Order: sequence, then structure tokens, then C-alpha cells
Amino acid sequence: MVPQDRLKQIVARFEYLEAAMSAGGGDIAAQGREYAELRPVVETARIWETTHDEIAEAEAMLGDPEMRGLAEEELPKLRKRLDAAEEALRLALLPKDAADARPAILEIRPGTGGEEAALFAADLMRMYQRFAESQGWRFDIVERAETELGGLKELVANVAGDGVFARLKFESGVHRVQRVPTTESGGRIHTSAATVAVLPEAEEVDVAIAPGDLRIDTMRSSGAGGQHVNTTDSAVRITHIPTGIVVTSSEKSQHRNREIAMQVLRARLFDMERQRAATERADARKSQVGTGDRSERIRTYNFPQGRLTDHRINLTLYKLDQVMQGDLTDVIDALVSEDQAARLAQFEA
Repeated sequence: MVPQDRLKQIVARFEYLEAAMSAGGGDIAAQGREYAELRPVVETARIWETTHDEIAEAEAMLGDPEMRGLAEEELPKLRKRLDAAEEALRLALLPKDAADARPAILEIRPGTGGEEAALFAADLMRMYQRFAESQGWRFDIVERAETELGGLKELVANVAGDGVFARLKFESGVHRVQRVPTTESGGRIHTSAATVAVLPEAEEVDVAIAPGDLRIDTMRSSGAGGQHVNTTDSAVRITHIPTGIVVTSSEKSQHRNREIAMQVLRARLFDMERQRAATERADARKSQVGTGDRSERIRTYNFPQGRLTDHRINLTLYKLDQVMQGDLTDVIDALVSEDQAARLAQFEA
């Protein structure tokens, strides 16, 4: 059943925002964001209400011998449309993660497996980079440290665009790979892993950081192979003393490096607070897709079989080549659908 009282409140709020923005005044940016969030709900609600009215009209026609045939033909179609609209409306009314619309900080680090793990981490970076391009998102590398063979020791990137965190947040966890490494002469399959963390970008108002809690060091920027990007001490390392979190940025501008490093630090502190709050809602977390725990093994990439398996939802796809080229849509859609179904069951319980 659709909660009609709540629906009326949403429609009333939407109409108020529409009038307020037309009249001008107030915080137009905030009003615009709220209006954009409510608009899909209201549009779906109007389809549901219109279809409901059309069904009532068709049912009234059943008593008219001349119109009965037409009504009997139309009613199954209308009821099917109403069911679809009601399902869409129930999903639209689900409480949303306040961070879903935000950009994300993507972090990738090799796990067990030595150089092969570092090479796999680099493959994951390219996979997410291509997926971001396919979505029209911006993918900016904040920090990257490479091995001599081109693997990744660490990657931190900022991903910005529409609904970035909502689509990427289920990627956090341990990604396991099974394949024959390029460094393996005997043709044996090795298993290694990389860890992915997706953090919602935090705004300054989300996290209060006291200046006294920070230690800021400058150091010389260096590129691959130890070559200096420039000759000034422009790279910045910020340490958050209470938590021990260390963030670095190595762009050419020291001012820009401070800005980037603070952005990443805020995201990590914001994520720590979100994780703490999620832990307190342990029962709710069990009903969702994964726990967001960075140590949780979420997916296996089996190259000899061309198979990808997501262990949280028992999804298996035999299209690993396409996935590694950035075709993550089927995987992410399945994760989002599973999460929506779980939250819907919990919401309506």
C-alpha cells in the first residue's frame, strides 16, 4: 500500500518549492536541490493517481452495455500500469542515503599477492576509470604511487558526477583475482587481492577539524622513477593527530595540494562517522548488500574462466573481459536492486 498521507505532504512541499523558486528569494540553490530530489517522486505519484482514476472510470463503464467491451479490454492494461506505478512509487518513497548524490573518493590498494596484487589494483583503477567515462563522470587522480612493473601501491581519486556515490558505494571491500600472472613462468594460477574503498565526499560543514589536530608537512614532489615533477617543495602531507590518518597530495601547486589533501581527509573522517553510525544499526545492516566492511571479500575475478562472481548476491557473469573494460552496469544494477528490495522489505515490515 502507498502511504497517501506522506504522499500528500511530499506533493505539498514540492508545490511550495515550485512557487518559492518562481517568486525568487530564499536559498535558491538549496531549494533547487530539494526540488530535484522530490520531482521523481511527485511525477511517479501523478502517474499513479491518474491511473487510479482511469481504473475507477473504466469500472464505472462496466454497467453500460455499449461501453462494457471497451472497459473489459482496457482494465487489465490499466491494472498492470497501476501495479508498476505503485512499485516505482514505493521505491521512490524509501528513505534515501543522504550521501547518495555526492561525489566520491575512490581508494584502491593492493592486498595479498605481492606484485600481482599491485598489477590487479592497477587493472581495477582502469576499470573504474572507464566506467566513469561511460557515465559522463569526471575521474581526477589525487594520489598515485606505482611499482616498477606498473602496478599500484596506492590510488586515491575523486569521482564527480550525477549519483556517483549511489552507484559506486557497493564497490567497497576486498576484490579477489584468480589468474596466471605475467611474472609466472610455469603457467600456474595465482590468487591475490586488492582493497577498494568508496567514501562520500564530505563538505566542510560535515566534519569539524580543529587546526590544532593537524600536522602539515611539505616535501618535494616526485614522479615515476624518482624524477622530480618540479624543484619546489610543493607536495603536502597532512596528519590528523587524533586518528592517525595521513593524507598526501603531489600536484604542482602547494595551495592546491592542501585543498586536495583536506578534501580527502574530510571524506575519511566523514566515512569513519558513517561507519560508526552503521555499526550501531547492526540489524539494519544485515538486511542490506554487504556491510561496507573494508575486510569483507565481495567479488572474485576468475580470468581463466572469464567469470565474475559477486558473493554478496550470488551473481555470476561470464563477461569478465567487458567488465574489466568498464562495463559494470549489470553488476551495479543488480546490487542496487538487491539493496532496494532489502530496504523495501524492512521499511514495510
